[in-house]
Amino acid sequence: MNGRLTLGTGRLMLRPVAGSDLADLIALKADPRVFAVMLGGVRLPQQTMAELAEDIAFWARAGVGMWSARTRADGRFVGIAGIMARRDGLSPALRFALWPEARGQGLAREAAGAVLRFGHEEAGLPLIVAVARAENFASRMVLGSIGMRLAESFTRDGYEMLVYRSERARA
Repeated sequence: MNGRLTLGTGRLMLRPVAGSDLADLIALKADPRVFAVMLGGVRLPQQTMAELAEDIAFWARAGVGMWSARTRADGRFVGIAGIMARRDGLSPALRFALWPEARGQGLAREAAGAVLRFGHEEAGLPLIVAVARAENFASRMVLGSIGMRLAESFTRDGYEMLVYRSERARA
């Protein structure tokens, strides 16, 4: 890894989550429009604080983790994207969550694509997975548009979950 942790896209700046993101993360993760479909559901502020501490520690251990996504134009927080270990053993896994107001503009694709490239090219991860509910067509479209391929499915809490995979290109 070359130490480049800040990522940029045409419209976004992504930087590793930090304590300065806590208020934005608490709001995002408490919003059922965003986190009701996520593993673990909406979070209480204490859970978000604990997850932020885990995210920072994961960066230190793994050299990869979650980024906060902000618009280049005005620095507005639009969501998060990153690579984390999954509690269910499917890992490392690409994750992303954006405010509903930021959806439908291609921002999730920009953020997720930048994170996926970083994971393979800079963090050296040979395999990255992502999991989405079968009915979550928006997330499925993002995953397909960045080159991830549907690999398998499983049922969790009565929902069909789809596993997408991305393998690093061999040199």
